[in-house]
Amino acid sequence: MSIGLGFFSGPRPHPHVVFGGRRRSRVSRSMAISSGSGKAAPCFQSLDGIRSIAENGRYKVWLLDQFGVLHDGKKPYPGAISTLESLASSGLKMIILSNSSRRASVTVEKMKTLGFDPSIFLGTITSGELTYQYLHRRDDPWFAKLGRSCIHMTWSDRGAISLEGLGLQVVESVKDADFILIHGTEALGLSTGDALPMDLEDLELVLEHCADKRIPMVVANPDFVTVEERALRVMPGTLAAKYEKLGGEVRWMGKPDKVIYESAIAMAGSDASECIAVGDSLHHDIKGANAAGIESVFVTGGVHADELGLSDFGQVADAKSIEALASKHEANPSYVVPSFSW
Repeated sequence: MSIGLGFFSGPRPHPHVVFGGRRRSRVSRSMAISSGSGKAAPCFQSLDGIRSIAENGRYKVWLLDQFGVLHDGKKPYPGAISTLESLASSGLKMIILSNSSRRASVTVEKMKTLGFDPSIFLGTITSGELTYQYLHRRDDPWFAKLGRSCIHMTWSDRGAISLEGLGLQVVESVKDADFILIHGTEALGLSTGDALPMDLEDLELVLEHCADKRIPMVVANPDFVTVEERALRVMPGTLAAKYEKLGGEVRWMGKPDKVIYESAIAMAGSDASECIAVGDSLHHDIKGANAAGIESVFVTGGVHADELGLSDFGQVADAKSIEALASKHEANPSYVVPSFSW
């Protein structure tokens, strides 16, 4: 069925990244642009690749987003694997920092199937893994107060997320729920362990009823959209943002929340000043790094490619367009590159 709550009044996401295009060469240059609006404009250095950043010796730990940076969900981006190898040969620590709702071990296996060598990374931290650990340990005061009955929004075509080992009871009636757990945007989990496929409008209707009851939400993937092959796919963060607009309380278990950056810094045994984050989302990767006091690299050819007018892989985005988009998201990248390449 289709309830039609009007959450998406415009066109659906459409393909925006064309792979295999020829990369255009250019001269690296620094940029400090004034917007003329009274607000300080983003100040960043525009580069062809990350080599000069890696070789300056300042950043010992690289926090790498995966979708839109390393791969598109189906295959690695051109140059991504060799760039990782170059970073590793320089003795730098690399951690995958992903808003995936899957657990870290699943992400590692996925990377292997795509041709990446997991041993090259110090570790993997996903929003799904953090969510699992916080729900399992219950040592955080906010999580300690959560009940055990939940409305579970998950995946269908992509495979439902297992809640095994968490001691949770999935319920199908809002009146029986203590909280909402969102892993996906395709289905509603059933008490039998199966998943009932639903479209976004139907899931939003469920959220309206949850908001009336004022029950909290845990979102295991804060992304609004992600790159999958050439298309943008709606992610759980979209539903979580909707729930906040309805007045609901949301615990965001990934970028841009500091929780995931603190976990990465602890894993590396380092501090924020030695870290640099690489991502394609201004709202999640770059703004999150800003809040955590970590410098960042914005990859323009990922989730924002359409907004920046890019059609070919490796195409250079217009500086004014980057400035405007970064200002819109109140995000300040330290560096900007067309793709994750050396």
